[in-house]
Formats: sequence, structure tokens, C-alpha cells
Amino acid sequence: MKAVALTHYLPIDDPQSLVDVELPKPDIGAHDLLVRVEAVSINPVDTKIRSPKPQVESQPRILGYDAAGVIEAVGAQVSGFKIGDEVYYAGDITRPGSNAQYQAVDARLVAHRPRRLDLADAAALPLTAITAWELLFERMPYNSENGGEGKSLLVIAGAGGVGSIAIQLARRAGFTVIATASRPETQAWCRAMGAQHVIDHRQPLTPQLSALDFKQIDAAINLASTEQYWEELGELLAPQGHLGLIVEPKTPLNIGDPYKAKCIGIHWEMMFARPRYQTADMAEQGRILARVAALIDAGELRGIQRETLSPINAANMREAHRRLESGSTIGKLVVSRW
Repeated sequence: MKAVALTHYLPIDDPQSLVDVELPKPDIGAHDLLVRVEAVSINPVDTKIRSPKPQVESQPRILGYDAAGVIEAVGAQVSGFKIGDEVYYAGDITRPGSNAQYQAVDARLVAHRPRRLDLADAAALPLTAITAWELLFERMPYNSENGGEGKSLLVIAGAGGVGSIAIQLARRAGFTVIATASRPETQAWCRAMGAQHVIDHRQPLTPQLSALDFKQIDAAINLASTEQYWEELGELLAPQGHLGLIVEPKTPLNIGDPYKAKCIGIHWEMMFARPRYQTADMAEQGRILARVAALIDAGELRGIQRETLSPINAANMREAHRRLESGSTIGKLVVSRW
């Protein structure tokens, strides 16, 4: 099968950073599906793993943690899926990724794609939807149906992939959503996703929120630099508020006052935790994606794919990584069709 892989960890401008390879079609286990991959999307985890480092892989390593495709084979202990079903999923960071014509994936992480979206649009959703859902409704203590009623939520980096779906999920749950974005096009995107207010994360947040009559906020999710906004969010968050995080800090943080004094909950989200550690509730990720698909088909959520490159090959994957590393992408970038 065709695949895009790496053996050396190089800058994305190096033609050897991602290369076209031919590999055997993967075998599947009893709990697996074999999926013919039709579309993938690019996430910061892809660029972080691929970033320059001295180690060398003895065998080609396949990245890719968002995919949509068609089931080619079903493991002996799998139920609910059949050959020919169109599915979407984020997969498992400990197994070969989706940047290949065929991928073996645990069926518990998979759901049927939304009927209202084609495979390319569906591929843009899994990692971001699971991350946003787990962060808001499992790590943070809010109900997905009405848990935000009467509450304010600040979404830092609202125009990115996770921010785009988090805004929608939070609005649906009843939050008043304030998103951050720094350019006219990203600000417009955040409003299109449903944010009632948009402020500039390149400027101090407190005076902008005060101008909107928010003296404090009930909750925040910081999808960008954890340390950059740490002190200001500690002051902005209300007593017994909640802060959700996905980016590991680069410097030590003071987790004492005002966070301690206010009893602010600090919640980490890593959507690969369940498959990586084979947790007993691992199938919850498939259920989240099934719920998201139902909400899209009901018109309550919308897709977040904004750009598509084709075909899936090393040149286009390098271009996709380059664009994501530039920090200027909006929503999600998809690469489709072999």
C-alpha cells in the first residue's frame, strides 16, 4: 500500500521530512477494523511528533491522527460495523497512523461518519471533537445539554481546530462564549462558529473583557500557550471556576494562589489517554463521535474543514505541515484521495 512516512525527524522544508513509501497492508486484531483511508486532516500533534530531533527510525513511521474512510475488514470480536461502512475516527497514537491507504484501528474508537458530511469534511472532526467534548463535558464538570446556562466561557485560540468545535459545543450547552482571535478573518470565523463576543489574544484580556462588562468569567479553555495566559486567567476566573488546558507548559507554573485561594479547578485533556492506556471506558470515544455525528446530521453542529489538498502524498503532506506550523490556518486542513 501507499503511505507517507518518516525515518528522520527533520524541518518541514527538508524533502526527506515526509516521504512516499510502499508498505504491506496491516493485519488486524480481533477488536480492529481495517479501513481504506480516503481523507485525513492535520493536527498540531502531527507537527510536534515530526519536529526535528536526533533519533532515527529503523522502519518508516506513519503519522496521522484523523481519518475518514471505508471499512475493508472487520475483526472477529467487533460488532456494529460491516464491510463497506463509511467511518471516521482519531485512532491511537501508539499505533501506525492514518497517512496510509489502509489503517488498522480499534473499533471502539470509531463511529459512522455524519451523513451530512462527505468523507473529506468528516476527516476534519474526530480529534478536535473528542478533545473539545472530553474537556468541556468530562474533565470539566459541565453537562453537554444545559451545563453552561447562566455561565460565561472564554475560549483562547477560538479559530483553531479544537476552538472551532468547542465554541459550537459550548453554545449548544448554554454558555455565553467569548472567543479570542487576532485577525479579521479569524474573528469572523469565530463568530460564524457561534461566539457571541470575540477579543484579541495579542492584547491584554482583562480590559477587553471589562469593556464587554465581564468582570470575571466562570470558565476558560486555553488552547494556546499555557504559561502566557496563566497569571491573567488566575485573576479573571471566578471563585470555584474552571480552567481547561491542552498544551504542556514550557516553564514552571505557580499553581498556588490565586488558583488555590479561589478553589479553581485545573483540568488537563489529552484525547489519546484512553487508547494509549487501554482504559476500561475506551469505547467512550466512539460514542462521542457517534453523538457528534448525530448532532451534525440534526443541524446542531457544523463541519470545521476549511481547506483541502489532494492527493494524499508526501508533497501535499509537507505543505499541510508547513501551513499548520505557520500559525495562520483557520479551522481544519484536510488532505484527501490517493
